[in-house]
Amino acid sequence: MTLLAIDAGNAETRIGLFDGDELVSDFVVASDERRTSDEWFLVVDGFVRRTGLPDVSEIVMCCTVPGLLVTLRRAYRRYYDRLPVWIVGPGVKTGVPIHTDNPREVGTDRIVNALAAKELYGGPAIVVDLTGTATVVDAIDAQGRYLGGAIAPGVEVSLEALAKRSAQLRSVEITTPRDVIGKNTVEALQSGTVFGFAGLIDAIVERMIDSLGEDPEDVSVIATGSHAAVVLSECETITARNSHLTLEGLRLVAAKNR
Repeated sequence: MTLLAIDAGNAETRIGLFDGDELVSDFVVASDERRTSDEWFLVVDGFVRRTGLPDVSEIVMCCTVPGLLVTLRRAYRRYYDRLPVWIVGPGVKTGVPIHTDNPREVGTDRIVNALAAKELYGGPAIVVDLTGTATVVDAIDAQGRYLGGAIAPGVEVSLEALAKRSAQLRSVEITTPRDVIGKNTVEALQSGTVFGFAGLIDAIVERMIDSLGEDPEDVSVIATGSHAAVVLSECETITARNSHLTLEGLRLVAAKNR
């Protein structure tokens, strides 16, 4: 049985292929809304053939881009019309109670991450998701309930904005500088980015743990996302790193709805 899992985000779409419970391979492509449903099928089908797995038998997806969601739905209807397809949202079981003011406005990828954190690490837990556009920190209590979270600009978005708005500053490689005190403009930008975002993440995590009323030793803090791994290496509160957390969460969603 081959499960196709798709995590479609604002900048990137991650495609995972599972053989049973095992993630055999994963790929990342740009979330290009100009791509047609036929092009999306060719992209996905090419990855499936590359893995050597049998044809796709099930599909599960979360998507935070409305236009892209419409295109992917069209591709499923045309090329996978006989397969079970679960798109995370109303009517699809996740097993995660959502305790926010408006559950419908919570990104489906955040709910999927909460499910994976609860099932793989137990609660209470905090998920730190670093994407190119946003830094997202979410809290799950000891009962496995999603409580909400915090959203800050992403590392890449922040650097791009700084380069555009400042005449003498430019985009730089995101790497740890020689010292927190930068001796030149590039190192100063790197220091502010790496140590600044690490401090931001640690501060939010620590405040969330206080809000949960839990002992820090009892809280799993899981980092995911494909961006700015160097920032995570400078964080003091991260207890686990799982770059496939969302894909694993999608696998769990499929299992609950199968």
